[in-house]
Amino acid sequence: MTRRLFKRSCATLSLAIVPTLIAGISANAAMTGRTQVAGRLGLAAARGSNPRVICVARNDKNDPLLRTAQEENRRLTARERRLAWLMITQSDNNAATALWNEEGPTRMQHLLNLAKMTQTRLAYAWGLSLLTAHDEILLLTLLSSPNKILDVYSRVYAQYLMSHVISSQRWGVPAGAPTSVKVGVKNGWLPYPVSDNWEINSIGFFKITKPFRDYEIAMLTYNNPTMQYGIDTIEGAAEAIHHDLNPGAASVIPASVPNPSWGIPDEPIPARHGS
Repeated sequence: MTRRLFKRSCATLSLAIVPTLIAGISANAAMTGRTQVAGRLGLAAARGSNPRVICVARNDKNDPLLRTAQEENRRLTARERRLAWLMITQSDNNAATALWNEEGPTRMQHLLNLAKMTQTRLAYAWGLSLLTAHDEILLLTLLSSPNKILDVYSRVYAQYLMSHVISSQRWGVPAGAPTSVKVGVKNGWLPYPVSDNWEINSIGFFKITKPFRDYEIAMLTYNNPTMQYGIDTIEGAAEAIHHDLNPGAASVIPASVPNPSWGIPDEPIPARHGS
């Protein structure tokens, strides 16, 4: 599915990323963009819907935290800032669980309702919540563009966290973006329900100042035989997207170099419900 934003990019993007997305994995991908000229470009290629969100759900927990502070007319406490920093920049599971327990499903669902993220389904374990790339684009848009749900303080803070993810976790959708672009990223990875069925997810925002333009990309994949296989798949598609949206870029973010931490689950594998 494509809708025009950049005049020549739609068909090229579709042709470039479809082989990557269907080469042996299942994927749900979406991308939107905005410039000074109103418009949207969306694309999707999928053989399955509602992949598990794994650690990308951490962003969904950070937003309710920010919204709660807004509704209580206060800034985040030092403890909340520390937990949010650890959760987003380092994928710290203890911090994520602490915020999950404190915010609770009611506040989480409140944020989802405000954002019209109707395809998201919260689970008993935060790492097994279900959503789609469509909803992740809605989330990224809240973080990167003026809106009535998150104020400028909340948006700037969320962007700051996503811009400071540690190097070993900055793989995925940034690959191929011009080095002059401001990039925020959050990733998730987990072999579930078995060790050779990796779910690899990557979302990010991209801001260009001259001329002004910004866009977001969300890719959620599953049925990957290894973590690196999933990362390579996402980065191949991302490189095609960035290349077409930024023709002639003098310098781009290279594909990721494998890290020793790759292959280690992002979180303890949750037990099946009732087991």
